[in-house]
Amino acid sequence: MDLVIRPYRNSDQKQILTLWQRCDLTRPWNDPGLDIERKLRVNPELFLVGEIDNRLIACVMGGYEGHRGWINYLAVDPDYQQQGIGGRMMEAVEKAIAALGCPKINLQVRTSNVNVIEFYKSIGYRSDDVVGLGKRLLVDEEADSF
Repeated sequence: MDLVIRPYRNSDQKQILTLWQRCDLTRPWNDPGLDIERKLRVNPELFLVGEIDNRLIACVMGGYEGHRGWINYLAVDPDYQQQGIGGRMMEAVEKAIAALGCPKINLQVRTSNVNVIEFYKSIGYRSDDVVGLGKRLLVDEEADSF
């Protein structure tokens, strides 16, 4: 199994959206296509995909705003999980973010997603003594949660 990690291409969008659905990352209050459009306006080089035999099976969105790095939408196709692919995707995006001078990466995981929390702990992430807060700037009347 030879994993190839490369930058996102516009032709990847349909496969990415399918991957996010398979990994249960989409939510009714977020338009995933719009999330991709927004990402491509800021640090598009930090949006990485992983392929095996030319099949897109993983992705991760990284970001850096000058103070902290961020990770969003790490996804590995369920058929390929538990094989080290998530860790390799994280290594690649961490290296790219660090090359920009970033001293620390943050990420958020829903508290109910225990397996993903354990994955991040296994690759060196720790819970910070902080409270995550958010404020929706673009409000959808049907959205009642973050």
